[in-house]
Amino acid sequence: MRLRKIDYGNVLGASGVQGFFGEGYAFHRLLGPLGPNFDDMTFVAKTTTLRARAGNMLLADTYEPLELKPKCIWMNPFSTTALNAVGLSGPGIEKLLEGRRPHLGLFRWQMRYAPFFISFMPVEETAEKRFAEMRGFVKILKPRLRGFSGLPALQINVSCPNTGLDPDKLVSEVRGLLDIASDLNIPLMPKFNVLAPPETVIEMSKHPSYDATCISNTIPFGKYFPEAWWRRRFPNGSPLEKFGGGGLSGKHLFPVVREWMQEALRVGMTKPMNVGGGILKMKDVDELIGAGLRPQIDSIFLGTVAMIRPWRVVGIITHADKALSSASLVSLRSAA
Repeated sequence: MRLRKIDYGNVLGASGVQGFFGEGYAFHRLLGPLGPNFDDMTFVAKTTTLRARAGNMLLADTYEPLELKPKCIWMNPFSTTALNAVGLSGPGIEKLLEGRRPHLGLFRWQMRYAPFFISFMPVEETAEKRFAEMRGFVKILKPRLRGFSGLPALQINVSCPNTGLDPDKLVSEVRGLLDIASDLNIPLMPKFNVLAPPETVIEMSKHPSYDATCISNTIPFGKYFPEAWWRRRFPNGSPLEKFGGGGLSGKHLFPVVREWMQEALRVGMTKPMNVGGGILKMKDVDELIGAGLRPQIDSIFLGTVAMIRPWRVVGIITHADKALSSASLVSLRSAA
């Protein structure tokens, strides 16, 4: 996926799957050779907010999860289903840009040479305050960009289901957020979930600073599917009810994302798309390509697979990279 002449690769990580700086979860390291290898996947940092936010995940002083198995994440490896209600826990953008992992003193984002994404979400209770948050974020990040070894892109998250905000209102604010973020002069990629109608996303994508679409974030518990669907799979309600219910990912998300993508193509999406949600095996990548993946929809992202089937990550990355590169070549030759 090329944005403003920068190659961000065919495979990105889901924001958060590698933490704020690429460290991942502790159990990834404990799995040893069975753990995921993210070397050939473009790093996307865990979504940050302007100010420190407690969220629902306990963090160590290194900003990594304090618990080996965070209570705000529920997984069923047998049904390959997951819920998360992390709630954007983090120290805020200032602390992250200090880049200093306690006791090591390393400027961690600034030292990355490979292209990567910072992810940001405004979370205040009103649109006016959310726009002010974005202005504050830009004011802090912009002068620091001169100290980066490589130029990052920005993922603008408007779809986290665990903030107590109405996703519909956030989608309607994308143009205003892009107006503000355009001052950074870096690639901008809003992140939506499948509750956002493709037609609405296409309208947002006409903004001159809109470079790509990321689809889909998790589905808020109880949304999208009929009530009976949720009752069959969660007869006792959400295992994360005390955290607000959480967002659904895993195998049930994949066909929904595929259908959303097909509809977006049908109604005229032209900007590049980074597609993910429930990609758990190589066959899923092939299904996306068969569903109409074109050069402007030329990248995927991986998240839940790294938590439920981590040993598959390397194979999926390799397969997707080859498949998407081949698809792009075929399309280019056809156009010629």
